[in-house]
Amino acid sequence: MSSNSTIAIPNLHRSVLGNGITLIVVENQAADIISGRFFFKGAGTIVEPSDRAGLAHLVSAVLTKGTKNLSALEIAEQIESIGAGLGTDSSTDYFSLSLKTVSADFAPMLKLLAEIVRSPTFPESEVELERKLTLQGIRSQKEQPFNVAFNQLRQQMYPQHPYGISVLGTESSVSNLTRADLQQYHQTYFRPDNLVISLSGRITQERAIEMISEVFGDWDKPEQPLQAPQLPTLVSNPAQREIIQDTQQSIVMLGYLGTKVNLQDYPVLKLISTYLGNGLSSRLFVELREKRGLAYDVSAFFPTRLDTAPFITYMGTAPANTEIAIEGLSTEVARLTREILSESEIQGAKNKLLGQYALGKQTNGEIAQTYGWYETLGLGVEFDRTFQATIPPITPQQVQEVAQKYLSQPYISIVKPED
Repeated sequence: MSSNSTIAIPNLHRSVLGNGITLIVVENQAADIISGRFFFKGAGTIVEPSDRAGLAHLVSAVLTKGTKNLSALEIAEQIESIGAGLGTDSSTDYFSLSLKTVSADFAPMLKLLAEIVRSPTFPESEVELERKLTLQGIRSQKEQPFNVAFNQLRQQMYPQHPYGISVLGTESSVSNLTRADLQQYHQTYFRPDNLVISLSGRITQERAIEMISEVFGDWDKPEQPLQAPQLPTLVSNPAQREIIQDTQQSIVMLGYLGTKVNLQDYPVLKLISTYLGNGLSSRLFVELREKRGLAYDVSAFFPTRLDTAPFITYMGTAPANTEIAIEGLSTEVARLTREILSESEIQGAKNKLLGQYALGKQTNGEIAQTYGWYETLGLGVEFDRTFQATIPPITPQQVQEVAQKYLSQPYISIVKPED
């Protein structure tokens, strides 16, 4: 049994199966391809205690390394023999698997994915190998000035919060993870009522329901509901910290506590981020690199998060320009709180934001990702339309008000060589 809902988006269908699986299907007959995204809600780093940081990443690395019926080699051979793509990913707010095949091969690949999802064995040898590779990755990040600065900024902004630690975890936490931890994580979060399946390509809703029911229909949801993570309240406490490292340039980052994706200021901060730091025509690039020659690299970003997301501006510059870089970034952000931008400045940012948003939904994989991601975040597939509709009405006054609300006192993170 399933319940269906009609969505005001062409060729898009949303169903909830009897065991709680949410199924989204976008019929796209343009190419003989089916792409799928399989999301487990709230199963990313957001649920990891600090002493288990990196757990979701390690699960993603080992998940495809063996099931009750198949070895890692047999899994790899099945995928490669038909040229399919199957991958895993852990993010801040979710865990996901991806699948891409020609339509004729989708059924056997879906069966394989279902086996990987439902009966992984997490072989001890594979856990140990992937743990070593993860620790190498963590150590490698410590040699990259941008990652060092970003990690320091994260720790400042998110003390005692999962967002304060890299998806990879820490050397200490990853070293202590065990196979039993991976099994417990799998048993807790891999359940049908926590699964969002998003498909795009040459497939109908009816056929999709039939195929998903065949491999997942006998998967019963547990009686106990899944508990939402208890996250600490974030309090802004800006400070400046710096790390001395053997590097040829200084990295300067300014961070501000932004907002959650489901709150009304989110699209305005997205627009501000686009205006400040997106592309060669952005304010930071033109003013600080083109006109003043300060930056090797300069940008801004504001990610989409379930909980409060960071708003970040950064610059890579010559060590002698470190203080000037801080002043330059601070001045450009502060300008938004003092001045009302012109209609043409705002309109340019709107055009860029909406244009790039549209370009991010060209392939079946991108389409499946977008709708599945919004459903996973609790926004629903309608958010694709409502988000785009919120951008054109934004006024210069709104931009200033939101900038004043969030972008007044920055956390500052610096990585530079010795004087």
